[in-house]
Amino acid sequence: GARDRALFEFMYATGARVSETTVLNLEDLDLEAGTAIVTGKGSKQRLVPLGGHAISAIAEYLPHRLELRTAGSDSGAVFLNHRGRRLSRQGIWGILKRHARHVDLDLVSPHVLRHSAATHMVQGGADLRTVQEMLGHASISTTQIYTRVTPEHLLEVYMTSHPRSR
Repeated sequence: GARDRALFEFMYATGARVSETTVLNLEDLDLEAGTAIVTGKGSKQRLVPLGGHAISAIAEYLPHRLELRTAGSDSGAVFLNHRGRRLSRQGIWGILKRHARHVDLDLVSPHVLRHSAATHMVQGGADLRTVQEMLGHASISTTQIYTRVTPEHLLEVYMTSHPRSR
């Protein structure tokens, strides 16, 4: 449904950790500016872009979110479970596993969305420092773990940048 799409689009667009996604509040979103404030490890906050797909998915989900909210719910949380409470880490895992089963995917975890976001940004030409900032890594060596270079990309970069490639 709308919540799950918004959840996955947010996590992929921002590269947010599961723990960062569970603590996301409505006040952290600025859909007009296309940004979110993500609270990471050590309560460090960072501003991340959302991108068009995530903005659309979240905007579509928010009216449904009001229906999920109940009297005793955590009214500030962006992502709510069917009882109107803040989605937990386990809740996000369960949602992802359920969707993965429908499309016959194995070895899927919320961390795969983070890894994919980083890898796709690097493959698209982003520099490691920018990806490091977006993911909230203290050390660039951590960011390098996420960024496997495909053989195709290596060959393409070699052919366009090495003076002896021709």
